[in-house]
Amino acid sequence: MITTVIFDIGNVLADFVWEEHYRSFGFTEEVFERLAKATVKSPMWNEYDRGAMTDEEIMQGFVDNDPGIEKEIRQALADKGPMVRRNDYAIPWIEALKSKGYRCLYLSNFSGKAHRECAPALDFLSHMDGGILSYQDKVIKPMPEIYQLLIDRYQLKPEECVFMDDTPVNLEGAEKFGIHTIHFQNQAQAIEELRKLGVEA
Repeated sequence: MITTVIFDIGNVLADFVWEEHYRSFGFTEEVFERLAKATVKSPMWNEYDRGAMTDEEIMQGFVDNDPGIEKEIRQALADKGPMVRRNDYAIPWIEALKSKGYRCLYLSNFSGKAHRECAPALDFLSHMDGGILSYQDKVIKPMPEIYQLLIDRYQLKPEECVFMDDTPVNLEGAEKFGIHTIHFQNQAQAIEELRKLGVEA
């Protein structure tokens, strides 16, 4: 029996609209592609999520990755608030699950600076029963430590949990601990898969 529903944040409860954000500056297609590769598509983004480096160290790393567009990188990442948008269904869905007795937790790779700047879009966090943001504990999915930490902190029985994430490798990490998983594509699909697990979603 499932008692706990665990949500990833990005592209599940909120959407990362970084493409829309980057394009809002009027960058050319070439600059836009270079920006993406230098920042959100670079391996350093995981270090940024994990909080392993300071904001300026991360920024400098992005710049070093493509010094030809330093001005554009700093401009685009000066304020990441517009890069995240809460999905309208997030709070009603969480509240509906809680009203039926399910515990709702989050498990997300999210940097501290982004968390602060995107706070208005993450207001659903206060409706949840807790969780882990990677930067707070210096672990990121799919590191095994993050799943073990969640289990220990909330005294979870893995077989009674289901975790939804849009990234398959993160689901594989959870499955190794015996947690049920759903590869999230959209809310309707997730609700159908939750029902197959006996969850009144």
